[in-house]
This record gives sequence, C-alpha cells and structure tokens, in this order.
Amino acid sequence: MKYEVILYWSHEDDAFIAEIPELPGCMADGKTYQAALRAVERVAKQWIAVAKELGRDVPRAKGRLLYA
Repeated sequence: MKYEVILYWSHEDDAFIAEIPELPGCMADGKTYQAALRAVERVAKQWIAVAKELGRDVPRAKGRLLYA
C-alpha cells in the first residue's frame, strides 16, 4: 500500500482511528495503533476490490498529501 494513512486517538470511540484520505470513506479502528493500521490495510484492499468490480476509478496513490 502506498496510500497515506492518518492515525489518531479518538476519545469518543476509545480507539485508534486510521483513515486513508485518498479512498473516500476508507477508515478503520483498533485498540492499538498497530491494530488500527492492520485493519485499515484490510479495508483498503476491500475498497479497491469493490471499486474495480463496480467499474469505478481507483485513485492513484500520491504519497504525502498537503491537505491531510
């Protein structure tokens, strides 16, 4: 995976949240930083697979984003 991942702690969810801004809606959580990262990697693979099945464009990874 070459997409930028943003990881942060959510007091509201009492969990770490991992997001991939380039894949709209692609996010996951975990009790640890590592668990959130593993979970979002699985979700991203599923996101990409579904987009391809539906004939939708899959954004190209841009690396570090300026707006994130």
